Amino acid sequence: MGNRVTREDFEWVYTEQPHTQRRKEILAKYPEIKTLMGPDPHLKWIVSGMVFVQFLACYLVKDLPWKWIFFWAYGFGGCINHSLTLAIHDISHNVAFGNKQAKWNRWFAVFANLPIGIPYSASFKKYHIDHHRYLGGDSLDVDIPTDFEGWFFCTPLRKLLWLFLQPLFYSLRPLYVNPKAITRMEIFNALVQFSIDLIIYYLWGLKPIIYLIAGTILCMGVHPISGHFIAEHYMFLKGYETYSYYGPLNWLTFNVGYHMEHHDFPSIPGCRLPMVKKIAAEYYDNLPHHQSWIRVLWDFVFDDAIGPYSRVKRLCKLAKES
Repeated sequence: MGNRVTREDFEWVYTEQPHTQRRKEILAKYPEIKTLMGPDPHLKWIVSGMVFVQFLACYLVKDLPWKWIFFWAYGFGGCINHSLTLAIHDISHNVAFGNKQAKWNRWFAVFANLPIGIPYSASFKKYHIDHHRYLGGDSLDVDIPTDFEGWFFCTPLRKLLWLFLQPLFYSLRPLYVNPKAITRMEIFNALVQFSIDLIIYYLWGLKPIIYLIAGTILCMGVHPISGHFIAEHYMFLKGYETYSYYGPLNWLTFNVGYHMEHHDFPSIPGCRLPMVKKIAAEYYDNLPHHQSWIRVLWDFVFDDAIGPYSRVKRLCKLAKES
């Protein structure tokens, strides 16, 4: 693999994120892209079906041996749960019911959260806005690993461990990097989630709860779908901080692989992002993109030049809240 190259810091840049300017250029040239903005009428029905499938699975796994609980959690339930986290990602941009029904989107995200087993949707919404507004922003974008993560997880074995622990870092990092006051919606999210967990436990015992939570944790760690966490913004090529993936796993992930397109137009639902690429092809076809999320995970672990430090960072001024 050649001489070992170990990054000792993030890639600091002193320019604005590229998505703002590209959005202006594309809209000036292709104003019809504005017609793609707005709610996805099918999203609420797809998500509802996934939630009820998981509740049915809770009933079906209640008497299975433990080994099969974890097998189905990783191979089936966790895939649905990971997909639901990406549905929540879309819902956080108000694409389930539209911007005029913002509260309906927040409540529906709490519903989509139920099979995940732990409250997630309200906190995600609170921080995800910053990820778009301050992409790579020091102490603002909590998607960026901490200095400790970059320093410690720098060998193949440690990077593999970091992938396993990714759900832990993903949930706890915001509390360290950019702590925010707990909101009423987060309290509501937690109360609803734990109430449903207790009802499932009362009806069918502990195994369905473990099935749900284990699936969430396992499939957000080392799993083909979780390759998108690394693929989206880790700097595989110098000078590029966002990457798309156009492969078949987009069918399971609400087109989260169209990530350059998403950051250019976050108000366009995932189902219409392929149309953005088709309309403005000259803006995307020549940009580097990933062919495989599995390959992304492999390269992250075994390529010495890639690790938690492989992220673009910038200093951002706080925008005034409206």
